[in-house]
Amino acid sequence: MVDVNYGKILVVDDSRTDRLIVKNMLSDYEVLTAGDGVEALSEMDKNLDIDLMILDLDMPKMNGFQLLEVMQKNPDYSSIRTIILTNFDEIEHEVKGLSLGAVDFIRKPLNIESLRIRIDIHLRLKNAQKLIETDNERLDAMVAQKTTELVTTRDITIHALVGLLEVRNIESGNHTIRTQKIMQVLCEYLKTKEQYKNILTENYIKDIVATTPLHDIGKVGIPDNILLKPGRLSEEEFEIMKKHVDYGIIALKDEIHGEDQIPSFIKTAMSIVGNHHERYDGSGYPNGLKVEDIPLEGRLMGIIDVYDALMNKRVYKPAFEFTETITIMEKEKGKHFDPEILDAFFEIKDKVHEISMKYSQEQDLLGEL
Repeated sequence: MVDVNYGKILVVDDSRTDRLIVKNMLSDYEVLTAGDGVEALSEMDKNLDIDLMILDLDMPKMNGFQLLEVMQKNPDYSSIRTIILTNFDEIEHEVKGLSLGAVDFIRKPLNIESLRIRIDIHLRLKNAQKLIETDNERLDAMVAQKTTELVTTRDITIHALVGLLEVRNIESGNHTIRTQKIMQVLCEYLKTKEQYKNILTENYIKDIVATTPLHDIGKVGIPDNILLKPGRLSEEEFEIMKKHVDYGIIALKDEIHGEDQIPSFIKTAMSIVGNHHERYDGSGYPNGLKVEDIPLEGRLMGIIDVYDALMNKRVYKPAFEFTETITIMEKEKGKHFDPEILDAFFEIKDKVHEISMKYSQEQDLLGEL
């Protein structure tokens, strides 16, 4: 059984005699005393570990009800359990005291046995509450640690997969940074708009941004003679190139057995991989989806991927100037691109351009020197 004779008790009563009587009754506890509500607050501020307060109602300066009202407004006092001790018999006083946070009500003259039993009960409850709070803190810490570990594992996995693209000179490190940062600013800007504020939650945005680099992961399965061809692909070659979407999805879910085992970021990654080549008018691949049948992350990635491809040199094309890139994309509004999202993209185009310049292709080349 838990030993409850450890508690710190504050006795608040304007009668010095009553304070002494109660203190003597509770000699095996640590007992503090106060003559009114003002003195009680001073004692509570000096002793933040008070467990229980025995409170008289009828006192000068600040009565018991007034003290309870002050305590209700200050979270520092929320852990103190209050037993009201009074001469009043009116039921409304009891109701009012309990509504202000008191946990029990004892009338004078005191019955020592009854008082001791009630104090023991409330101190046991207080101790049980402390144990629960300690357990909850420990569990919260464990959850936070596991969450950090999962995020770290996710990021390592993503960087390892993207590293395969860099090893084969399919993509550069700065392409990854550019597309992620552009995705971040675009999502955050869209979230300010009414139609997206409830869709683009904080966790959804984190998943989209974290998995953006994986959009072309399936290209590791495309032969070099097609992937790195310095010219236009033939129809047959393009059909092979389009298979990178399927390869990417297969790579992501290869070790997953059952839909319920797929983490949210993997689902988002598969959607980005599978839908960023779909077109708003239905002329894209692999499924010919159109309009809002294309998941939001696919429509977002489609715009960002084309923008970055136009702005940077590829084996099959030179880099375009920023104004020319914007003009080309404007012509695809409502055809290749979701018109609302493209408008939002253009509204933050200066931020996008700043990211492009800060992490430009030239910076990639400098890093290789």
